[in-house]
Amino acid sequence: MAYGSIAAIVRTCLLVAGLLASLGAVAQPNPFAEVGDWLQAPENRPMGAASSVYTDRDGNIWVLERCGQNSCVDRDDFSPIHVYNRNGRWIKSFGKGLLAWPHGIYVDADGNVWVTDARADGRRGHQVIKLTADGEELMRLGQAGVAGSGPNQFDGPTDVVVAPTGEIFVSDGHEPESNNRVLKFTADGELITTWGGTGSGPGQFQVPHMLAMDSVGRLFVADRSNGRIQIFDQDGNYINEWRQFGRATGLYIAADDTIYVSDNQSDATRNPGWIRGIRVGDATDGTVDAFIPLPNFDPSISAAIGAHGIAANAAGEIFGAEVGAATVRKYVRR
Repeated sequence: MAYGSIAAIVRTCLLVAGLLASLGAVAQPNPFAEVGDWLQAPENRPMGAASSVYTDRDGNIWVLERCGQNSCVDRDDFSPIHVYNRNGRWIKSFGKGLLAWPHGIYVDADGNVWVTDARADGRRGHQVIKLTADGEELMRLGQAGVAGSGPNQFDGPTDVVVAPTGEIFVSDGHEPESNNRVLKFTADGELITTWGGTGSGPGQFQVPHMLAMDSVGRLFVADRSNGRIQIFDQDGNYINEWRQFGRATGLYIAADDTIYVSDNQSDATRNPGWIRGIRVGDATDGTVDAFIPLPNFDPSISAAIGAHGIAANAAGEIFGAEVGAATVRKYVRR
């Protein structure tokens, strides 16, 4: 049989598998209800495009947003980092002038806050920045305002996660033709290794968008434009890929290995047959247990709508950061 025929058969099988997985996900129950009007405005001004959200050990919610609009360029009087209690009461904000295009936020086991800046304005951007919970700067990775593929450069860093050993993992490549890789650093910021590259094969990426780590230390990568999650060990060795969670945009794994995945891009041409929403499952085996569908989903609409970043707290309450709606939605069990 000709190679082209085999490739066509493989593509058809993958499409059918995706459609069947999508139908299975849609059939999952939705045991969650949205809590309306729960979030205070930060600093007495409108929330901007909310790109990411994370919960800390005290149950507080950290929100990263784009300075009241969809960019922090020329908005140095606006803070992009905000802290709320679990009920949506605003506590504090900081980070004025720090970022050009905020993308990912992560809170480590020591309470330090990490943010990624996925675009640049000439003087800032393309960096990963570590801060204390009060906003004091502790570390920077990357070269300010410079996109590159060198050992201390990024081109659209999207997210960061820290292993229990202190080693740092960064997903790098917000655009389809950027670096499309994962980098591993020591706790002091020295590069250890990188892996990936542009493509759709095992270990390759098309927009590695968010990161999470499970209880046994496996690294999960939301490989968004490939419509999958890829799983690696901490040395970058490929373990598996999962497509049952949709076109993964947001990714969070709780301490009990519950996995939360948001899909805000599937449409009639990107991941056809899939419905956008939030899928909740088990990171140990990849089962999908619950599905919160995007209300009034229209597959003809290509604009990204729904949760861009996602997190949950110890009570299982879900928080979805939305760029288009410029808010963070909260879901609780019925």
